[in-house]
Amino acid sequence: MDDKDYITRFEVDERLKRVDDENNRQNHRIDKLEKIADQLTDMAASIKAMVVTMQSMQKEQERQGERLDDIERKPADNWDKLVYSIIAMVATAAVTYILTKGGL
Repeated sequence: MDDKDYITRFEVDERLKRVDDENNRQNHRIDKLEKIADQLTDMAASIKAMVVTMQSMQKEQERQGERLDDIERKPADNWDKLVYSIIAMVATAAVTYILTKGGL
């Protein structure tokens, strides 16, 4: 073998230092990615809980909408009953008047 085929201890140390530096950079990046992955997992859990809450709120809003419809419909129903009662009173008064005038 030639002397050119061998590398010096200094060259080995330099290469090892570069490999160690690269490993440290990669480990630092992996640590950051792990933190981001943990944050994403937490966010996903929060979003899931929020979806469940929103579904519950939607059901409650639907129930409130039905109750609101009932509340809004009540005055109209009362008005209809009042009109029916007035018509019935007028009709009863007219029949009573006719019977009392015609019967004498």
